[in-house]
Amino acid sequence: MPVPIPELGSYQYVSETKEKLDWADLTTVDLSLYGTPEGKKQLAQTLVHAVRTAGFFYVKNFNISQERVDRQFAIGKQFFELPLEEKLTYGPADHGVSNGNYNGYFPAGRRIMDNDSGLKDRTEVYNMPKFNGMFSHNHPPIVATRIKEIEEFAREVLDPLYVLLAIALELPEDFFTNMHLYEEKSEDHLRYMKYSKYTPEENLKIKNWSRGHTDLGGFTLLFRQPVAALQIRSHETGEWKWAKPQDGTLTVNSCDALSLLTGGYVKSTIHRVTVPPKDQQHVDRLGLLYFSRPHNDIKLATIDSPLLKREGYTQNDFERSGNPVPTMEEWTFAKQKWQRNAKRYEESHNTATILPGFREQVYV
Repeated sequence: MPVPIPELGSYQYVSETKEKLDWADLTTVDLSLYGTPEGKKQLAQTLVHAVRTAGFFYVKNFNISQERVDRQFAIGKQFFELPLEEKLTYGPADHGVSNGNYNGYFPAGRRIMDNDSGLKDRTEVYNMPKFNGMFSHNHPPIVATRIKEIEEFAREVLDPLYVLLAIALELPEDFFTNMHLYEEKSEDHLRYMKYSKYTPEENLKIKNWSRGHTDLGGFTLLFRQPVAALQIRSHETGEWKWAKPQDGTLTVNSCDALSLLTGGYVKSTIHRVTVPPKDQQHVDRLGLLYFSRPHNDIKLATIDSPLLKREGYTQNDFERSGNPVPTMEEWTFAKQKWQRNAKRYEESHNTATILPGFREQVYV
């Protein structure tokens, strides 16, 4: 008997904050210029400036209609409205703690927000791995009946960014895209993410909804949603600034793998989700993200780039320490397992070793 397709309905965004926040000054990469060699060269310089300074930037004219973005938010919203008992059937039995697995559903309440408040997190996650035949996963009807649409959505956007980065580093245009082919096995995933609201009294007790961290892959794409909560940490001053959700853009950040592959030339920026401004604390925050990662078998050693050699970026943390350089798969599961270990993460206010030769600072 065929499974009935759930009605999708529309998705209504909440109003933007009217509070005056200390917004980060981020670069915009306008892909409308991408169609010519001259435009690519111009954008390559814009992109490399962004990943060398803030590590976060906006992308506009990325060829995905707002209607398609809205449909993904609507699917995510309907998924999180399912009963908890049903959602739990679509995640790993141990919530991925034992092996670093991060595919499927992860419920809220997996960690204490901080010792002062004693409150548990209210963050739910549904991660969907690549739809390339290398991952088997059971999806709920709201997702399963729209797999083709979701797959097409997940396959778009990224290639231009990797082409531009290759041009900036004086490499063949397909250098990074060949590390991020959709058909190859990697731990990419499309994510629906829900931060359920706290009461005003609870928010006064909470420092942040998520601690400062870096992402572990290539690029992370955050599709615009208007609840202001994302903050990024300045490489120069250590100050936290708000990332403004701009209309018609993606907010993109460069991540650990690109930093390792470029010997630290590309910045993997620390960021966090903090308590929203007061005029948005009464709503839930729904996120739509794509996490791009190199193929599992890519070794995260510093690449041979003419520009990196001239600038003196020839070794990353692992190479300088003399420890073995991990593959992307080894790095992914080591860091995810470390992050998923709640007790260790809670105690890691200073530094913690993820793999021999790499220590990451944890910022609250």
